[in-house]
Amino acid sequence: MMQLNETHDPALRSWVASAHVVGTDFPVQNLPFAVFRRKGRDEPWRGGVAIGDQVLDLAAASGTSLFSGVAAKALQAGVQPRLNALMAMGPEAWSALRLALSRALREGATEQALLEACLVPQAEVEHTVPAQIGDYTDFYTSVHHASNIGRQFRPDNPLLPNYKWVPIGYHGRASSISISGQAFARPKGQLKAADAAQPVLAPCKRLDIELELGVFIGPGNAQGEPIAMTEAEDHVFGLCLFNDWSARDIQGWEYQPLGPFLSKNFASTLSPWIVTLEALAPYRVPFNRPEGDPQPLPYLDSPANREAGSLDIQLQVGLQTTRMREANLADAQICLTSYRHAYWTVAQMVAHHTVNGCNLQPGDLFGSGTLSGPTLDQAGALIELTEGGKRPVELPNGESRTFLEDGDSVVIRGWCDKPGAVRIGFGECWGTVLPARA
Repeated sequence: MMQLNETHDPALRSWVASAHVVGTDFPVQNLPFAVFRRKGRDEPWRGGVAIGDQVLDLAAASGTSLFSGVAAKALQAGVQPRLNALMAMGPEAWSALRLALSRALREGATEQALLEACLVPQAEVEHTVPAQIGDYTDFYTSVHHASNIGRQFRPDNPLLPNYKWVPIGYHGRASSISISGQAFARPKGQLKAADAAQPVLAPCKRLDIELELGVFIGPGNAQGEPIAMTEAEDHVFGLCLFNDWSARDIQGWEYQPLGPFLSKNFASTLSPWIVTLEALAPYRVPFNRPEGDPQPLPYLDSPANREAGSLDIQLQVGLQTTRMREANLADAQICLTSYRHAYWTVAQMVAHHTVNGCNLQPGDLFGSGTLSGPTLDQAGALIELTEGGKRPVELPNGESRTFLEDGDSVVIRGWCDKPGAVRIGFGECWGTVLPARA
């Protein structure tokens, strides 16, 4: 588990002035990674690091010969069109590169003269999915989400017996995961009304969001060799924002007995920036189970996980309709919650995924599952916020929503903030619903 070090010092300041703007997501204490290129230019994708409103071009920085040792090797891995090679190097290399970048970007650093030419304004870049995702697994780590959904179908017994014992997950599709800004057609699938004799093929009518965090895997494990809880976080490169859109009406007809299929594989949206676990170290909080709940089985437990296995990441969902956009109105907040409410931690997801010998690979992606808090205003999906469509969400301009309509845009934001530490953020994760194809 990553410990506090000099890179977390709240007193650190950068020679990049925008890194000190109040509310910035990207101070020098953050330094998240993405893959980018300049808009409108025929140039290769490569790794970059956010600092203020700028991107430090790792390819350009590698040409300065300012870095040496393990940090230089990690930097070379980061200049590739995907970050898999950097992810594969492990925490020693990630930490060495982070420390070298932190020192080079601080006020008074002698590297400023050369690195200034390696900055690209974020407003002038475009992003792509930061890793070649070999496999994608979606978990179900929020007990509040599971309870809210279960209550709609099983009012007297919302949670199934296994939920508090085992991290529930399923294997999803990696090919339809795209980067923030994704616009996708409303999915079609089989729908069946309760009073209908047979299903029909039609556009989804109950299209929903799923507020999640994405977990990018670093070094993998050999097939047959489980990853222990004490080592699990050494296999995690970092976290990003994730919207795993869901077609609730398609899912309701198709999910038995094997689970979601067309209701989940049409689109998933990632934010560009991956915040490392090391950057999140100041925001760790204890992992506690409610009194009376079963404690995790030994392979899902460790002293470090109990002491600081959870992360206090604030998560917000905004909704912007076509009318709001045409009137130049900003998105309206419909949910605010925290990742600290998750019932299973990142380390537990890794340990459980591999306990049967499953081999993870660098660049694999986990979804946390919809992250909801203990009250309905903290629910990370419209099916919860509207109690299955019975109570529409009212928007400031007079519109309301039960589920998403064509033209709606959804934005997820995430950040960490507390007294005595510097605010760090995850940027934004945007997606827009287009009409179904004819």
